[in-house]
Amino acid sequence: MKVISTNIGKATTFLWNGREEQTGIFKYPTDEPLFLSKMDVLKDTVIDRVHHAGFNKACYLFASGHYPYWKGLYPDLEWDWGMFGENLTVEGLDESQMRIGDIYSIGRALVQVSQPREPCYKLGVRFGNAKILKEFIDYGYSGTYVRILEEGQVKTGDKIILLKKSENTLTVKECFQIILAKEKDPIILQKAINNPSLPEYKRDRLKKYV
Repeated sequence: MKVISTNIGKATTFLWNGREEQTGIFKYPTDEPLFLSKMDVLKDTVIDRVHHAGFNKACYLFASGHYPYWKGLYPDLEWDWGMFGENLTVEGLDESQMRIGDIYSIGRALVQVSQPREPCYKLGVRFGNAKILKEFIDYGYSGTYVRILEEGQVKTGDKIILLKKSENTLTVKECFQIILAKEKDPIILQKAINNPSLPEYKRDRLKKYV
């Protein structure tokens, strides 16, 4: 895997239910390296820190390989990397293989896969169509958040190298599905609950389905 685009955003104002709100989801490529800190990406914009950034969501990665599918559904948008609000657009990222808890080096940073991205209404704002929320869930490939184990700089072209694979076999794709599925697969559910790298509040929410 390698980073093919580093993306940051500025606050963008939009109307929602008759009132003005702001979002940082409108991210665009930058020529500058990004510094991954423990709680966020420096110089990036995070408006809602209850649901974005923080220890378990410090940086968001999304696969470049998913872009052709979405371009086919939304051909009239002005496409560029960062369309999904990702800080790092990654070539070769595969959520069906990447596990929650895997540890990677990216540039000078050390990161751990923490949880899939769950779409909120602001993705619909970015795409100009609320139906993308269901489409995103149905597609099943969410990208992933990472926590930063060692802070460091990341630039376009940096390789993403697997240093330690999680012993728990829960993949990002499985985790995304089990969080959002109405009918929970008991085997995947147990894997998620038993994965210490999945944030505790996520595991606690899943325990009620056991």
